Amino acid sequence: MDLNTITEVKRPASPDELAGWPQGHAWLGGGTWLFSEPQPTLNTLVDLTGFGWPALTVTEAGLEIAATCRVIELDRLSPPASWLAGPLLRECCRSLLASFKVMNTATIGGNICMSLPAGALIALTVALEARYTLWPRDGVPRMVDATEFVTGDHRNILAPGELLRSIAIPATALAKRYAFRRMTLTHLGRSAALLIGTQAPGTGDLTLTITAATPHPVRLHFPAMPDAEGLRAAIRGSVSDDGFFDDVNGTPAYKRHLTYHFAEQIRQELGAGA
Repeated sequence: MDLNTITEVKRPASPDELAGWPQGHAWLGGGTWLFSEPQPTLNTLVDLTGFGWPALTVTEAGLEIAATCRVIELDRLSPPASWLAGPLLRECCRSLLASFKVMNTATIGGNICMSLPAGALIALTVALEARYTLWPRDGVPRMVDATEFVTGDHRNILAPGELLRSIAIPATALAKRYAFRRMTLTHLGRSAALLIGTQAPGTGDLTLTITAATPHPVRLHFPAMPDAEGLRAAIRGSVSDDGFFDDVNGTPAYKRHLTYHFAEQIRQELGAGA
C-alpha cells in the first residue's frame, strides 16, 4: 500500500486565501509529528511559515507566543527580571521528549495542538493562566482559557480547519513564584507526571497544575495555602482514583502516587515563603 499520500503543499500568505477546509487538509508548522509516521488520510498540507507571525512579543501586558514559534526560540528567551516565573519557560521547553533537531524545528502550537497528556508546553500555558486565540475557518476569532483547550489524550476543542494563532501569558502570572516537579522513567523520557505550583507575590495563595499524570490538565486554585489533607481532598475531588492516565510511562496507581507526593512537596516549598 502506498502511504505517500501528500499530493500538494499550499503556501498562502494569509489564512484568508483559503476557501473552506476540504477533507484531507492539515496545517503544517514544524512537521515533527506530521512527518514522523504515515498520514494516509491527508493529501494536502498548508504551510504556516508564510504568515510571518513574530515568534515572541514581550510587552508590559505579558508575553505573546505565536503558534509558529519554535521551541528553541522560547527556550532561548531572556525574560525580564520581574518575571519570577521566567525560568519556567525554559524548564518546560526542556521537559519534552525531543532531540536538538526537534527543538529547532517543532513549534509551540504543534505541541499544544497534539494535545498529549505529557505536552510540557500545555503544562506551561495552563500553569501561567494563558489564553489561546483560535481562528475558525468561517467565523470570527475566539479566545479560550488554556484549561479549556485539551479535553483528553490527543483531543481538543479545535473545529475542522480551525487554527491556533497565538498564546497570551499575562504579566501577572509571569510575576508569580513557582515550584516545578517532574518524573520520567528515563533521563530524557516522556513525563509520567508534571506538576507546577504558582503563588502571587505578597499572598499565601496556591495554584496547582497537574499534567502528564492525567488525560487533560487539571488546575486548582486555593485563595489561602491549604493544609496537607485539604490539598489531597481537593485533588481527589478533581481527579478520581481511576481518572489517572494509563500508558507505558506508568500505571494509574503510580501516577496517582506521584501526583499526591509532588503536590505536597510543592505545597511545602511555596508555603515556606520566598
